Amino acid sequence: MTKIHIIGAGLAGSEAAWQAAEVGCDVVLHEMRGVRGTEAHQTDRCAELVCSNSFRSDDHEYNAVGLLHEEMRRCGSLILREADTHKLPAGGALAVDREGFAEAVTRALESHPRIEIVREEIEGLPPEEWGPTIIATGPLTSESLAADILKATSEDELAFFDAIAPIVYKDSIDFSKAWFQSRYDKVGPGGDGKDYINLPLDEDQYNALLDAILEGEKTDFKEWEKTTQYFDGCLPIEEMARRGRETLRFGPMKPVGLTNPHNPTVKPHAIVQLRQDNALGTLYNMVGFQTKLKYGAQGDVLRMIPGLEKARFARLGGIHRNTFLNSPRLLDEQLRLKSRPQFRFAGQITGVEGYLESAAIGMLTGRLAAAEAVGGEGSLPPRTTALGALHHHITEGHLDGGKGSFQPMNVNFGLFPPIEQPTRDAEGNRIKGKEKGRARKKAMSMRALADLASWLGETRQAA
Repeated sequence: MTKIHIIGAGLAGSEAAWQAAEVGCDVVLHEMRGVRGTEAHQTDRCAELVCSNSFRSDDHEYNAVGLLHEEMRRCGSLILREADTHKLPAGGALAVDREGFAEAVTRALESHPRIEIVREEIEGLPPEEWGPTIIATGPLTSESLAADILKATSEDELAFFDAIAPIVYKDSIDFSKAWFQSRYDKVGPGGDGKDYINLPLDEDQYNALLDAILEGEKTDFKEWEKTTQYFDGCLPIEEMARRGRETLRFGPMKPVGLTNPHNPTVKPHAIVQLRQDNALGTLYNMVGFQTKLKYGAQGDVLRMIPGLEKARFARLGGIHRNTFLNSPRLLDEQLRLKSRPQFRFAGQITGVEGYLESAAIGMLTGRLAAAEAVGGEGSLPPRTTALGALHHHITEGHLDGGKGSFQPMNVNFGLFPPIEQPTRDAEGNRIKGKEKGRARKKAMSMRALADLASWLGETRQAA
């Protein structure tokens, strides 16, 4: 059996290594952290989370992200196994203790008898004698490797900035102004409907904060970075503020579904939410407050928020570049580089956005490489599944609108094949109004899990 090499031990590379090893392949996992750091990582652990600690919604019936969670669980995902083990209260979301999670993933990979982790920087595309190789270097691909990839693809580089939200020490928050509550009191896994810390602002406070955000000193970009595109799902707060004075109020600072117990008769003009970031409950990250403000400006601006006047920050926000391929043009359906099929790609570098989307593509790539290593052709998940819909988008589902039109995508029901709209519920009652959308999503989820079960059965039988 051919040995599989994987470059990058982030979420995608870690999952790819686990999947390939679990079916009996020997894997060499190459990771440069430990020898050389990156602009965003703080440790050399595998699957370190550098931005939010949330894997987003865990609702597998009505949310495409939650459905992806469930599909990956059923596929034996290492990432989901450890996320479930290290989950924190977060309403309807799946949030994790980032340190415990990364430590557990690293420990699992290091102890697997078929996985060897080598700490080294791979400075270019490996030689042919390496054989099947998965490149899962993610948004922080080293410049030398990126340059080599560009030579092999003859494509212009596509990149955007991904931003990191600040983390606050809980004991530095003023709870005479802040309160615990999940939006609409929604109770999620391990939660109690009070999973977020909320900080209210009146109109004057909001406008003063907005002005400070717009006027605060920002990170200086290099000349070649100035035209880089942002991904709308992870915009810096100053970019949102620049797009209009109400943008933040209709985004991460929306005041709906929450009531201030300190002043219940007055509706806040805007609300900042903080989500638990570690198992001890001592750290909270500022939801949607990724920023490119310089460190000195950040402290001054963020302490303008009521309740954060004396805030201490375990980590201030930051920003880094994310690099990805024009995958619909460059990759085949087996996620191989068309010009050099020895190389497969996985994770954010393929043009997916989000922790779980990256890990999902890593899972598929690991399975496909393992099938090829034993002389076969890997089976692709049905397009009706979240895994299949995401895979189809990055390989052939994108409608090419010219240079730069392919952009990173989160999994969503818009990527799934349509389904006949259900007209009656389980009790035979006619479905009306807003319930039609929920019924359609649930039908798509039920179809996805049924088709996934058939695919997994066929895959096991073929093996």
